[in-house]
Amino acid sequence: MNSQDTPPYFNISPDRALSMLGDPTGTDGLAQIATNYRRGRQDLVGRGLQDGDGKQLRLFSTWEITKYLIPIAPQHFRRVLRQRPDLPQGRSETEGGAKWFTLDEVLRLRAHFGAQGSKSKEYLPYRPKDLPAKIVAVANFKGGVGKTSTCAHLAMSAALDGYRVLMIDLDSQGSLTSIFGTQIEDEWQTVFPLLARHYGETLRVDNQRRIDRGEAPVAMDDSLADALKIKAGDLIKATHWPNIDLIGAQLNLYWAEFQIPVWRMASRGWKLWDALTETLAADGVLDQYDLIFLDTPPALGYLTINGLAAADIVLVPFGASFLEFDSTGRFFDMLHSTFASIEDSENIAARALGRDELHFEWDAVRAVMTRYDASQQAEMAGLIQSYLGQTLSPHRQDFTALIGQAGEQVHGIYEADYRDFNRETYARGRETFDRTYAAFKSLLLGIWRREELEREA
Repeated sequence: MNSQDTPPYFNISPDRALSMLGDPTGTDGLAQIATNYRRGRQDLVGRGLQDGDGKQLRLFSTWEITKYLIPIAPQHFRRVLRQRPDLPQGRSETEGGAKWFTLDEVLRLRAHFGAQGSKSKEYLPYRPKDLPAKIVAVANFKGGVGKTSTCAHLAMSAALDGYRVLMIDLDSQGSLTSIFGTQIEDEWQTVFPLLARHYGETLRVDNQRRIDRGEAPVAMDDSLADALKIKAGDLIKATHWPNIDLIGAQLNLYWAEFQIPVWRMASRGWKLWDALTETLAADGVLDQYDLIFLDTPPALGYLTINGLAAADIVLVPFGASFLEFDSTGRFFDMLHSTFASIEDSENIAARALGRDELHFEWDAVRAVMTRYDASQQAEMAGLIQSYLGQTLSPHRQDFTALIGQAGEQVHGIYEADYRDFNRETYARGRETFDRTYAAFKSLLLGIWRREELEREA
């Protein structure tokens, strides 16, 4: 056999392997590796930024606006702009060339057509009045299933559709935060202080009861005292999207997974699963937005439990393979056992005290098939559909080259300029996410309509 035909793991010289090995790695070596990653990350993110201090959203052409964003014929769109010079007129890169608009200008144009245009057309997205924002948690404890990508693209789709969106990154890896070009200094700029505040408020009530009984109160440390002063609005950051805001994440947020059980042991009456829901509601966040997307960690820890307990809609992305199907099934097993255990524990006391029992309920729970390859996974996908029925979202989210390219450039599909490809390639690339959003929007509108009818009854 020719030596060039042998597998690469044959005939490896131990001496040569030793010469390539390098020195053992200690804690100082870990610090150096982390420094190299940090320097590289800053460089890679910088390559995806425009000139200036932060990320900027690209412009949108008349073709994109009339095809994807506002249901209006291009000729009528141009005619209205000529008749109404007070409306955004866009800008041309060449004399007589196509007009390009910022998303903020698109939103203003949509508002104009919504107020002045045909009532038979859907210029403005459906949104019942006087109902709070819907909270959407995207979760799975298996990594690499497209969780953050799905969360980010649904948020961008909703923003392009005219909804006001808040994103909350609960994953200490901070991938969602990176997609939106935001830097978070420490855990006190994440949701951590909201959870700490919720616990601090419980502790303050418990202490008052102790004082009333003649007992000594439990000391409240300075960090909890500081958290009591922090509101959700102090943490919300604007992004380069005019109608997407963000509460970001960074590595120190993982500390919450250790701190929350300590707080729970100190105050057994603290309902930790309500911490995120109740602080967002108390701070008026649910009235400021239409949709709130939560990107959860790839684990069923305390942060994920908070996100799932807060959610109205739960989306669980997974791939069309046996291993991912099996893993996701175990995730649902753990969801059931976790929330059933919380209910059982709480309801023992509720029944004894004659209080209302706790029952978790979600408007909808859907599995979303991601990274789908029809040429290889159609049979498996069909079997999964037969097992899951309505639980599986009707659209299978394809993986395309455009998706991979967008990920490499630290932005989403909707941030890609179609001129970097061509119109046809761009249209095919974004179609899979458009269909994913259409399935989600159908779910959302059905839920809102159900609530509208219940309120009118």
